[in-house]
Amino acid sequence: MVNIFIFLLLIKQIKVDSIIGTYECKLDAKGRLMIPAALKKQLAPSLKDGFVLKRSVFQPCLELYPMAEWTLMMLKINKLNRFVKKNNDFIRRFTAGVKMVEVDELGRLLIPKDLIVFSTISKDIVLSSAVNIVEIWDKELYEKSISGDDVDFADLAEDVMGNLNDDNGIS
Repeated sequence: MVNIFIFLLLIKQIKVDSIIGTYECKLDAKGRLMIPAALKKQLAPSLKDGFVLKRSVFQPCLELYPMAEWTLMMLKINKLNRFVKKNNDFIRRFTAGVKMVEVDELGRLLIPKDLIVFSTISKDIVLSSAVNIVEIWDKELYEKSISGDDVDFADLAEDVMGNLNDDNGIS
């Protein structure tokens, strides 16, 4: 029990703060992208531990988790009862196509072919911060997803954030 407590404290200490920014870059013929300097600087504490790259649940994009964030997610998922079929189905689908990846010494990230196919990434891509992870999008699909054609953002913001009250006066 004490070892788990120490492990959780260590995870909390290396937890990545919010990642900020949206970056456009290009994918080379081998499926590699150069991590922009500003993003690489934010991810610096995570570079030695590596990352997990997976399919998004809700969008046709990929999600890049710093290893500390992935570990926290797995702690939540490991609480699910595997003798409940829905839980097993969820775990299987959530972890489908998951890959451990690293940024090489030149600052490049290799995206595996199967994940390129899933996300229909072409040459032009967008790296978009999503609080504590980075979404990797085909540029055209990203532009379409944020265009607002299918969702009224003001209504969405009110539905999601409208009833939140915090101690900082942000509400």
